[in-house]
Amino acid sequence: MTAEAQGDPTQPHTESEDLGWTINIPGHPPRADSPEYQAARATMHRLTDTLAEPFYGGEPVEDHHGGGLWLKDAEGWFLVRNLVGIEWSAQFCADPAKVDLLRQNAKRLYALCPDAVQELGIEELLDTPITDAAGVQKWTDSICNASMPLPHDVHSAALPQGGGVHHYPSPVTEIVFFKRDDFQLWVVDAVGQAVAVAPVAERGSGDGRVQVLFAAEDSALHPELERARDSGDVLLLGADHPVALTAFAQQYGRPAPSTAAPSTAAPSTAAPSAAAPPRAAA
Repeated sequence: MTAEAQGDPTQPHTESEDLGWTINIPGHPPRADSPEYQAARATMHRLTDTLAEPFYGGEPVEDHHGGGLWLKDAEGWFLVRNLVGIEWSAQFCADPAKVDLLRQNAKRLYALCPDAVQELGIEELLDTPITDAAGVQKWTDSICNASMPLPHDVHSAALPQGGGVHHYPSPVTEIVFFKRDDFQLWVVDAVGQAVAVAPVAERGSGDGRVQVLFAAEDSALHPELERARDSGDVLLLGADHPVALTAFAQQYGRPAPSTAAPSTAAPSTAAPSAAAPPRAAA
């Protein structure tokens, strides 16, 4: 996330970055790490260090306001996610009654893990209804929301350094946590813009096509993706498309096209692509 625009943060203002988005932000006090957030961040790092195989990534990690709930059973600490997370800047449009539903959901879950409640010291947090902005702020920066350990490249980095959740859609960025290591989710196109793709058939099918899940606004593939979506289709790239070759390069056991390196450049204008129904034949 970029820094606030220069000026008085108590007045309505905008935030933007090079990826081509701008959002309106209500006036708010200048951002500073609240005591709740400082405590949540320290606790998150401490608990992450207890995990033998952390799913979201071991240290170094950053603290994401992703709605993580830390639980504990006989095997130790583990992390689950609440219905949604609340990013820091989003708290200023939050309805306290809706945020309280997150508190109620967490309270029911934590009733199954009373030891975790005691060790985290969150009894009062879970028992106090959220009715105003102060309650929203306390929940937003608490260990029940600001609690997900994410590596920098999947939290706040932009391509080519990484595909972070602060820059790209979560349904796409979260694929990185469960995809096969030898499949390249993110490809940077010939003009340096991000493209995310996924296979259309199971491993070993021989089908080398990919579906475009995301294309940055300045990407050569973005207009094609928008046209496909407008017509109710998906955008498929043929097996010989440089983006597809890059995505499968490690599985093919050969280098990616010289002009389509996984983390540097991937031409997206020379090979054919087509819109087609999402279920491709294996």
